[in-house]
Amino acid sequence: MAADRDRFSTATRLRALGTQAAERVYRAQNRRMRAPRRSRLTGRAALLVLVLCSLVVALAYPMRQYLSQRAEIAEQRRLVEELRDRVEKKRDEKARWQDPAYVERMIREHLLYVRPGEVGYTLPEGTADKTADGTLDRPSDGSSRSRRTAGPEPTEQAWYRHLWDGVDEADRRP
Repeated sequence: MAADRDRFSTATRLRALGTQAAERVYRAQNRRMRAPRRSRLTGRAALLVLVLCSLVVALAYPMRQYLSQRAEIAEQRRLVEELRDRVEKKRDEKARWQDPAYVERMIREHLLYVRPGEVGYTLPEGTADKTADGTLDRPSDGSSRSRRTAGPEPTEQAWYRHLWDGVDEADRRP
């Protein structure tokens, strides 16, 4: 019985556990040294990475083309809107020119025509009436004429002046 007691004593059991644990640690260390280290990147993972990289490379150029074409489409739409606005302005101008009163006003304004019985005055350039602040005295109807002059503004010249200036300049050239 004493032998049985020694066999089951705490110290004996601890020694047995200690030797078993040491053998397990030793075997585990030997296995680690003998077995080659496996990479965390498996063959499937490498293939997946390769496929993803290929997709990115394959889609990069078409995506860039798509984005540049979208930008070009937006630019063309903006140009179309500008052209529509210009067409609308031209239609409005055409409609104004269909009005005889507008045509008469433009002829009188730009060509300095007067109706029979009216007296037209043309003053030399720079002699138009000026107000106290130095601006031209304008009529209240919104036209560009000075109240006392029937001629063009000082900065504008009548069409016949341009004609004669061109003739004079041609005469001066050798």
